[in-house]
Amino acid sequence: MKLPPAPDYVLEIFLQPGEFYWSDAFTRIRTVLGSCVALCVWHPKKNIGGMCHYILAYKQDNAGGELDPRYGSDAIKMIMNEIRRSNTAPDEYHVKMFGGANMFPDVEGRRLDIGAKNILAGEELLREYGFQIKRARIGGTRPHNIIFDLWSGNVWVKRGE
Repeated sequence: MKLPPAPDYVLEIFLQPGEFYWSDAFTRIRTVLGSCVALCVWHPKKNIGGMCHYILAYKQDNAGGELDPRYGSDAIKMIMNEIRRSNTAPDEYHVKMFGGANMFPDVEGRRLDIGAKNILAGEELLREYGFQIKRARIGGTRPHNIIFDLWSGNVWVKRGE
């Protein structure tokens, strides 16, 4: 399969923890993950999509307010808002999931595996909204560096030391 060439102009976005970005084919999104999870969502015909970098699975019940991409439950709603705006459907997208490392294997004598909780929530939320995960590189104990090109849907992953 011949991949489309990179556009002459590429907007480079670096997502910090708790951020979300949606754009078109002229965009490359990067991030670095530990126990956080990134969802890379791409429409292969329209070359649109985005990435979220959520820190925790769910917002507290009483938190209310605007959607907050720090939480997987809100990040998926933000993705759905963009999908509705583009008159597309979740099953038309390629979804790739990354991160969820166990960065704190033994804190004060107890297991604190935030990464596992983030992975489980991401899988449940994607299924609930009608997405299918095409690829995943999740878990482990090392951070992930992610580069996502919206003109091709390619994602590069490098595990940290």
